[in-house]
Amino acid sequence: MRPHSKPQAFPLDMLAVNRSSPEHLSRQLYHGLVAIIRNRTLPPGSELPSTRALAAELGLGRNTIVAAYDQLVTEGYLANRQGARPVIVDLPEGPRATPAEDPAVPLRQPSLRGQQLLSQPYHHGRPGHVAFHPGMPDAQSFPFGVWGRLVARRASHGGETLFGTYDVTGHPALKDAIAGYLYSARGVRCRPEQIVITTGAQAAFDLLARLLLDPGDTVWMEEPGYYGAKAAFTVAGARILPIPVDQERSWRLDAPDFSPRLIYVTPACQHPLGITMRMEERLRLLDIAETANAWVIEDDFDGEYRFQGRPVPAIQSMDRSGRVIYVGTFAKLLFPALRLGFMVLPPELAGRIVNALSTTGQFAPLLLQAALADFITEGHMSRHLKRMRRIYAQRRQLFRDIVTERLRDEITLSPAEAGIQVVGYLKEGIDDIEVSQAAARRAINVSPLSKYFQNTAPTQGLVLGYAACDAAQTRDGVERLAAAIRETLG
Repeated sequence: MRPHSKPQAFPLDMLAVNRSSPEHLSRQLYHGLVAIIRNRTLPPGSELPSTRALAAELGLGRNTIVAAYDQLVTEGYLANRQGARPVIVDLPEGPRATPAEDPAVPLRQPSLRGQQLLSQPYHHGRPGHVAFHPGMPDAQSFPFGVWGRLVARRASHGGETLFGTYDVTGHPALKDAIAGYLYSARGVRCRPEQIVITTGAQAAFDLLARLLLDPGDTVWMEEPGYYGAKAAFTVAGARILPIPVDQERSWRLDAPDFSPRLIYVTPACQHPLGITMRMEERLRLLDIAETANAWVIEDDFDGEYRFQGRPVPAIQSMDRSGRVIYVGTFAKLLFPALRLGFMVLPPELAGRIVNALSTTGQFAPLLLQAALADFITEGHMSRHLKRMRRIYAQRRQLFRDIVTERLRDEITLSPAEAGIQVVGYLKEGIDDIEVSQAAARRAINVSPLSKYFQNTAPTQGLVLGYAACDAAQTRDGVERLAAAIRETLG
């Protein structure tokens, strides 16, 4: 601190207060004093007026002055002295505003990883644009009355175990419920301790990419394929090689030339095409993974919604070497904003995952997990799923009928076997990105199929979700989509 400065006229005009302002008088006074100090209107070491003197000058209560001074002392602007008035601390000048005529100094760019992260695709839609957002379930049909009672019950009687950062791998009751459900519905063989609850499937992909991949590692991934998983692997520094998938020949597993560190597939309901991997392809996939000593991430995308026969067993149920990691989510079963998903890990990885979860903070609220456990064990989820399968089957057929009738010359729908969205292939010469942009201007939310390609020539089409729309919304949405296509064609 500099030596005590000679007395100097105090700039009272800089401490004007507005008594009609909603801001407290002590805060107004604080901001005025900060300006005096930061602008060096008074030099460091200068004494401030006594609280009594300043209160009298400004017509304020002494407590108001004391509160402002105390805050300035706490933040280090002033220094108190025993039996004397506070003085201004000699602070570094710090950053100053750049004059308008001077060129601004460019900020440092994010890291290369950060730039990759910032460049990944985003497609979450907007409220009210349910037609035809891919993967969007019908939230209006969810039993929120039941759900609200379960959450309230757990909130009232949960005790301390639901309100701390305990059980970071997941609430025990929910892990038990998921293990039982997966075995009966999907044939997944696991113990509850192999299950890790995440904040959605995307959080699982992000964590797995960081756990399993080093920069430069090779990932085999379906093409077209889910861009959310692709983004997680790309940001981890992986090299993505395509496994071509099409409606006729399904998965061509012999295409990539380099041995993979990780293979990502959506075998129950390929995203976005909606086809199901045949048994010969499943066995071939496991054989490749064994030979390459590669991990397999099995993303059970929409596996519960199959409209021809029963849901097929998971590849994880056939795995004998402990290399298949099964990832699922409750976003489509219940509602996306729940942000609860899970992964089934091999035992060795599951035993150490708690350290990674603690570091990343990717663990879900225990209160919601406990309520979801009750929702499953009390039979609400099975009843809801049964009802929604019936509703979605009806909406799927209605959607196909209306699109075929109204847009037969512009769109050919894929014969998807599963899922709550369908691919519409566009007539040659129609650009899917232009159509999606024109549709967005009409409050229609569709995803261009070309976005799902990275390494091969993209197919022009639209990924269309039908599940969230009733009959009236579907008819209106198709009309607006037709107008968007007409605009694109000119």
